[in-house]
Amino acid sequence: MLRKLFLGFIHIHILHHAKDHPIFGVWMLEELREHGYTISSGTLYPILHSMEADGLLIREDRNVEGKIRKYYTTTEKGELILIEARNKAYELFKEIKD
Repeated sequence: MLRKLFLGFIHIHILHHAKDHPIFGVWMLEELREHGYTISSGTLYPILHSMEADGLLIREDRNVEGKIRKYYTTTEKGELILIEARNKAYELFKEIKD
């Protein structure tokens, strides 16, 4: 149950960072680790792919030192979902903070 809850937080975290600048998998794994999330690339990459399929992220393939790196950016739909998620998270925080 806790894993499912944290997966929702991870989705929000991805949208947040992909809104600010293009992200890629290894960077996102490190960013999540800094916030206490220990997930594997085998968990993260399917999340990124599903968010892309859902129209929340758009992918751009770039050649970096001879390797193709997939960069993800939040779409307009993803930004709207992020705003809604922030509002709901804020309401929940106000309710449970004490």
